[in-house]
Amino acid sequence: MDDVEVRELRYFRAVAEELNFSRAAERLGMAQPPLSRAIRLLERRLGVRLFERTSRHVELTPAGNVLFTESAKALDAVTAAVRRTRRAAHEPPALVVTVKPGVATELLRRIADGHPEPVEIRVGGFGEQAALLRDGQVDVALLGCPGDHGDLDVEVLVTEPRVAALPVRHELAHRTSLTCADFTGRATPSWPDASVADRAYWSGRDVTGGPVTPGPVVHDSAQLLETVALGQAIALLPASFAEGHPRADVVYRPVADATPYSLALAWPEGARDPRIARFVRTAVEVSEALPRPGAVPAG
Repeated sequence: MDDVEVRELRYFRAVAEELNFSRAAERLGMAQPPLSRAIRLLERRLGVRLFERTSRHVELTPAGNVLFTESAKALDAVTAAVRRTRRAAHEPPALVVTVKPGVATELLRRIADGHPEPVEIRVGGFGEQAALLRDGQVDVALLGCPGDHGDLDVEVLVTEPRVAALPVRHELAHRTSLTCADFTGRATPSWPDASVADRAYWSGRDVTGGPVTPGPVVHDSAQLLETVALGQAIALLPASFAEGHPRADVVYRPVADATPYSLALAWPEGARDPRIARFVRTAVEVSEALPRPGAVPAG
């Protein structure tokens, strides 16, 4: 079988997303007959039918659904390779590291300060770091764990317990310690585009099971704390976050069985860039010298 070309995969995905050859051709800036021929050639190369076609209807076959999922990964890898190649041509390239605001930003600043080579820090929103890494816009990401990082190489730097953030007059605020079962049926803040696993983790449902009770949508830690203070939700947070954000209207309580929070460096699987290896070594040395979160302010 001949190798499949990137161009053919882009054609296929346009048709799969539009489920209409005319619209797909218009989107690609080409005529419909060449697009139809390209899809038929791709099907012959693969030896499978990718679409069921009628005069009024286009639908992916089971094989087409598989290629739709797998081709996204392949095209993302190609795009990332091109971006990294172009960036490598600019000398001397600074290592680009991404992080979300909060506890992770302070840790990354300490690592960058202790690293002898230039580092560019790019701050992104919740859940954006892995995507920036996968598409080649950055070299390294500082990620919260657990998470779906199976296609990345990961080095855990810090692991810490999590605590509950509660309004000061909440019925649970008088307790000295809580469990994840105490979150059952109680609203927890909702992060945009969070995965099912993320929502379970941040609500304690990863321990107890059961449905998540969604609270208000939040976009950053300041908004999250205001949501808690107003009594609209309670939250599970890293202990270090609680230590750094004491408030008169919020109390923090240990959660005995909550899955710990970790911060880890991640980079493309199998990457051979020596700058990444040197940065990881610095990160490990810096993180090992940091005090470990423990005591929680009573609020």
